[in-house]
Amino acid sequence: MLFPLIDENPTRRWPFVTVGLIAINTLLLLGMLGLDPLEHNRLFLEYGFVPQRFTEALHSGEAVQIDLKDLLQDSPEAREVLDKSQENSIVTLPGTMSAALGTIFSSMFLHAGIAHLVGNMWFLWIFGNNVEDRLGHVPYLLFYLLGGIFAALTHWITATSTGALIPTVGASGAVAVILGAYAVTYPKAQVRCALFLFVIFFMIDLPALVVLGIWIAFQLVQGLGALHVGLDGGVAWWAHIGGFLFGMAIMPLLSRMIPDTTYSAVLKQERSFQFDPRRHDEFRF
Repeated sequence: MLFPLIDENPTRRWPFVTVGLIAINTLLLLGMLGLDPLEHNRLFLEYGFVPQRFTEALHSGEAVQIDLKDLLQDSPEAREVLDKSQENSIVTLPGTMSAALGTIFSSMFLHAGIAHLVGNMWFLWIFGNNVEDRLGHVPYLLFYLLGGIFAALTHWITATSTGALIPTVGASGAVAVILGAYAVTYPKAQVRCALFLFVIFFMIDLPALVVLGIWIAFQLVQGLGALHVGLDGGVAWWAHIGGFLFGMAIMPLLSRMIPDTTYSAVLKQERSFQFDPRRHDEFRF
């Protein structure tokens, strides 16, 4: 197992958009800690991205009805709460396009638990600050959100019939956009990683392209396997893949449009400027 810890890639601008995204995601999860398992699942149904809901919005506009008893088969605690409450187990989700699109955004800020949140936000912190430094705060935020939309739509296209009724939550699709952008912008940046081999622990420095290449290769293996067996295992692998490819494709275009004022670019310019005594006339006033 390879886990990135820190990258050796200084920035000039404080990444307040990245910090803000981490803060919003964290506060929302903390606000959900008091909910019981049943309330958790109802919240995810209403504000998570349900692929079938988007399908209905495109075609008929009819509401999507989901039976919580079917959804909670792998969650005995929530199923027990549902049985005791004797509440109606049918959840009706509006099939309008505005509601379906709204859940694409809301799902980016919801997480299933602390481990889910920490994993996504850790990757966002390590790699997001440099992408934000390169693009600027507002373009970076728009890039993050648009990439998250593309990632959700990739999941929608590849969702199985069973998975189409399961709500997807988490920032991993949008974070994958940032990883793809980092891979093509700073492929040689050194990333210090923790390498776990059974019970042996190593610290190792690797180029970002290697670290992120291993990450996306794992997503591809899992995603192709999920398509082969017709299951998703509860993870939106293709949202990660779609987001990563979006980041790789769009970041070079943005880099051509937005001037590079990062620390490395300024340092490179300073090093390239050398005084040539044979051309001293250029510096006379």
